Amino acid sequence: MKHWKLKAVLATLLVFALYVVFQHPNLNPLYPESAFMYCVLITVLVAVFTLDRIGRVVAQPGPVQGVPGSVRFERFQNGSRWPLILVAVLWGAYFIVWAGSSVLFQVNAFRDQMPELIQMDFAEDFDTTDTSQLPIVDKAMAQKLADKKLGERPSLGSQVVLGEPTLQQVNGKLVWAVPTYHSGVFKWLTNLEGTPGYVVVSAINPQDVQYVDGYTIKYQPCAYLWQNLMFYARFTAAPFTGLTDYSFELDDSGQPYWVITTYKYLRGFSLPEATGAVVLNCSTGESQRYSIDELPDWVDRVQPEDFIVTQLNNKGEYVHGYLNFSDKDKYRTSPGETLIYNDGSCYLFTGLTSVGGDESAIGFVMVDMVTKEPHLYRISGATETAAQQSAQGEVQQYGYQAAFPLIVNLNSRPTYFMTLKDNEGLIKKYAYVSVEDYQTVGVGDTIDEARLSYEKALRAGGSTMVGNVNSELTSLTGTVQRIGSEYNSSGSTYYLVLNEHPELLFSVQGSLSAELAITQPGDQVKVEYYPRTSQAQELTSFDNLQFDQADNG
Repeated sequence: MKHWKLKAVLATLLVFALYVVFQHPNLNPLYPESAFMYCVLITVLVAVFTLDRIGRVVAQPGPVQGVPGSVRFERFQNGSRWPLILVAVLWGAYFIVWAGSSVLFQVNAFRDQMPELIQMDFAEDFDTTDTSQLPIVDKAMAQKLADKKLGERPSLGSQVVLGEPTLQQVNGKLVWAVPTYHSGVFKWLTNLEGTPGYVVVSAINPQDVQYVDGYTIKYQPCAYLWQNLMFYARFTAAPFTGLTDYSFELDDSGQPYWVITTYKYLRGFSLPEATGAVVLNCSTGESQRYSIDELPDWVDRVQPEDFIVTQLNNKGEYVHGYLNFSDKDKYRTSPGETLIYNDGSCYLFTGLTSVGGDESAIGFVMVDMVTKEPHLYRISGATETAAQQSAQGEVQQYGYQAAFPLIVNLNSRPTYFMTLKDNEGLIKKYAYVSVEDYQTVGVGDTIDEARLSYEKALRAGGSTMVGNVNSELTSLTGTVQRIGSEYNSSGSTYYLVLNEHPELLFSVQGSLSAELAITQPGDQVKVEYYPRTSQAQELTSFDNLQFDQADNG
């Protein structure tokens, strides 16, 4: 081999090796990015080995001596054409597969990648919401709370930064798990054992934030070389499989893992489909590949959100094929999506709107983030964006911004729930908005106050029933038998029983009346409420008559 050829080959292989090390690509040529990489590599190597056999580069003299005017390639008459044919066939095959994978030739596959939407009954399938367990901490707020917790350890805060929060359910508790990352290459070099621990933020109670330091995060996206997460996962667990969408998850014992989705393409270079996951121990690097059916129970999600949204939009766009110029029956996802939990499973929630509609939803869909089973709830009404704007309109004088809403089952009614935050990201109020009529809004300083306001708005709008709540206001006067209170993130809640109605348990928000704090057994009280079929009754009005008598006296 000629000396210049050897140098060119070594230089080409060195560039290729550096690309593999720093970009850790999939090495399977059946994936588009890998096929392109191999085409480029083979083309360069063929050029290095055969260019001098096919022809030569001729420089034409220019107007100034010593400076070539032009350069052209002069092919030898007896030069072999096979190298050029090989390269042409290689690139031709690449572009044929690429073109054949397009929707123009695969419209049915694009439409049917997402299974048929299973129509469900909202009231029966969707868990009735326990308002004390609503996730009021969103991703942005979880990040701020975790940063604050990290700031309580000044020595640690100078060495690490926080990664992206991941919503998950751990031992039945909904939390955000936030890993620690190296803050730079020098911090990585001096802490090769990994960063110490992670932060857990309750999705229900913003006061419940814990730093867990019993584990190290050795393999992470912000590490380098062999400790870089995707490099390590690629070359130890899945060199020939697509990897995407890593998420930080905890098992039931608190051990942190990386769950990295594996995927393949269903049609040539298009329609990526999740096939399972690589579950990698953050501390030891031990990993195991699972198919979707084999995943551990504690893994909450494996379907990438962008895969799901794209597949839903493809199903709506090509519902009647490619040539549907009238847009008949077309639909698309509404802007924004979120993860919610129902009956212990994680779902991606998003609304569906007809093509051309902007404020009206034709329903919403929930897709299981493990099995990809889609549930459709045909409920016409407001989109998430319209609901946010409606809630913000109720407090426009404060300039609060509504977080992305959750869909909840409130007394068998589909309802949007959201927090209202100030410019600093602090929760100031809570809001409920009817899915079916976004002008029906309830806002309050606590979750329960917002719900009472919402039920009042429903009744004012002409609703004769609010779930199992009778629309007729009932007033009672009686003697307090027992009274107690509890405090949570929503404020103080009082519970009382009257001598005259021992079968009923009344609850009332502390903010409803200042008299609650000093009410004692034996006091005469007047209460108002909308009767429910259950034992628990929630008061809308409370008056301690003892103080009225004292004032009159």
